[in-house]
Amino acid sequence: MANYTAADIKALRERTGAGMMDVKKALDEADGDVDKAIEAIRIKGLKGAAKREGRSAAEGLVTAKVTGEAGYLLEVNAETDFVAKSDKFIALAEKVLDTAVAGGYDSVEALLEADVEGKKLSDYVTEEAAVLGEKVVVRRLAKVTGAYVDAYLHKTSKDLPAQVGVLVAVDADSEDAKTAAHDVAVHAAAFAPAYLTRDEVPEETVANERRIAEETARAENKPEQALPKIIEGRTNAFFKEQVLLDQPFAKDPKITVAKVLEQGGTNAVGFARFRVGS
Repeated sequence: MANYTAADIKALRERTGAGMMDVKKALDEADGDVDKAIEAIRIKGLKGAAKREGRSAAEGLVTAKVTGEAGYLLEVNAETDFVAKSDKFIALAEKVLDTAVAGGYDSVEALLEADVEGKKLSDYVTEEAAVLGEKVVVRRLAKVTGAYVDAYLHKTSKDLPAQVGVLVAVDADSEDAKTAAHDVAVHAAAFAPAYLTRDEVPEETVANERRIAEETARAENKPEQALPKIIEGRTNAFFKEQVLLDQPFAKDPKITVAKVLEQGGTNAVGFARFRVGS
């Protein structure tokens, strides 16, 4: 009979996140040797990696960290919310984020090539996913810089880690500027802007909105002479919905987000927003 106790099973489950039967089987095969049991659990998980490759990983978390004048926002996905809220998955996401911060990375592609404990981060994540028994994807990474960066994380469910994350970078670090940046970050979490400024909206996107506005107006039999004004109005409505600085501020819709920052004596110079799975 293998030489291990119930305490050994509990400790190994906490270290690996594996199920009780998998842990007991690994300990049996390793004759109670914990290190060999951990290796067996990892090997078993890695063998199933190919089968997991085609699965959908739509759950997960968003996490963020600010260091100096740089802010980092990361999304890591798993297959189920059960794994997404596990301590081991959360620790893995923090490890990935720490790696991004340490290397100053601003893209997932570069981040996955980073060295972690003598191996590529992509391989490290695969090994950890093997233990978790689910597909894990490092989906998105954003880096913004400014005199001050505010990071805001929002939980859509109290039982899950943060599902929405926002970074707002501004060009001043006064207390008023910091307050404004935080207020704008909270606003952005709720109102989901896609762009910081109008200049960031692709030309083809604007052209398509104008085309839709014109076709809609013609279908509504609007007078020909009124079309330019109608098209401009509907295009501006698109900007007010999609562009952060143009949005009516959540706390006071009579003013724009740009005005909130102006009142704080600052300007936004960077922005990122992630929502898990979107």
